[in-house]
Amino acid sequence: MLTLVTGYIVPFLLVLTVVVFVHEFGHYLVARRNGVRVEVFSIGFGPELFGWTDRVGTRFKFSLIPLGGYVKMHGDEDVTSLTVAAAASDPQAFPAKSVWQRMAIVAAGPAANFLFASLVLALFFVFIGRPFTPPVVGDVMADSPAAAAGLRPGDRILAVDGAPIESFEQLQQLVRDRPGEPLRLTVERRGERLQLTVTPALREIETRFGTQRIGMIGVVRDGVEYRRSDPLSALLEGVVETVRIAGATLVGVGEMLAGVRGTEELGGPIRIAQMSGEIAREGLLPAIWFTAILSINLGLINLFPIPMLDGGHLLLYTIEALRGRPLTERSLEIAFRVGLALVVGLMLFATWNDLRQLNVVDFFARLLPS
Repeated sequence: MLTLVTGYIVPFLLVLTVVVFVHEFGHYLVARRNGVRVEVFSIGFGPELFGWTDRVGTRFKFSLIPLGGYVKMHGDEDVTSLTVAAAASDPQAFPAKSVWQRMAIVAAGPAANFLFASLVLALFFVFIGRPFTPPVVGDVMADSPAAAAGLRPGDRILAVDGAPIESFEQLQQLVRDRPGEPLRLTVERRGERLQLTVTPALREIETRFGTQRIGMIGVVRDGVEYRRSDPLSALLEGVVETVRIAGATLVGVGEMLAGVRGTEELGGPIRIAQMSGEIAREGLLPAIWFTAILSINLGLINLFPIPMLDGGHLLLYTIEALRGRPLTERSLEIAFRVGLALVVGLMLFATWNDLRQLNVVDFFARLLPS
């Protein structure tokens, strides 16, 4: 039991608290900048464990159920508080602000997650560096696509389909994304340039994120080194890496919706707790990197256009801006209920996936009489 708490639950709660705090602080900061009185800033839900009240009356607190958090703004009582008419007489109320101010406050949460991740990754690139391996083949596995294509240890990959290759990681990513597709390689071997064609084989691998279908050609890198960046370059690289991770996540979600990729990769709190514990055991640096990735995913998920999430509120505010007036309370209530059903359904499905990954479902199924 102690191992479960210290090995999984504590790392999970630490990582989740950081990314939730960043998200809610984004909402809080922009709300205060726009003259909205914030009544509560809570990490977690349910009864308060401990907290304090600042000089402007905001109650900062930690609550019993540590799976998320919220910022309670003055006048934001329920779904109908999305309308300005509910609190037009109180300039410190959230509903009294213009639609553009409300959109800025809502968007600030995901934006804070993206900014935080970019800064964390930038610090990584400054003090630790980015993993870099020259695109040189260290070894070729027997009976692999690379062996069949004629690749040999010591070969330097200069280009793939005419596109220059600068690192082994870049080659690896291209191969992973194109299983079954012939790739034309420009190879340098002892000063001579060769043109070889290799077709990555499809492989299914088990990762912390579930089963993934990737391409592999069967070559091993020739050593890894880390290249540090100057602070200015690192900031740009942090933003680029954040965009890349977010883009890859969106592609994965799109493939799930299209049926190209299985939904078993979708994980919930149990999977995140398991990953947090495993990564924490690998050391502080992997844990920090994982926190940045989780922050990106939290910001991205919150932008999905589902009522109850920030993206759903932004969608409703966009409709309000186009119409020139708020939606009716009845319309908002329906949107709220639909969004709640979608969010709860998604959480249940993700938790079911988690239980299946941990073989909990199979365990109880074996207990049932046949």
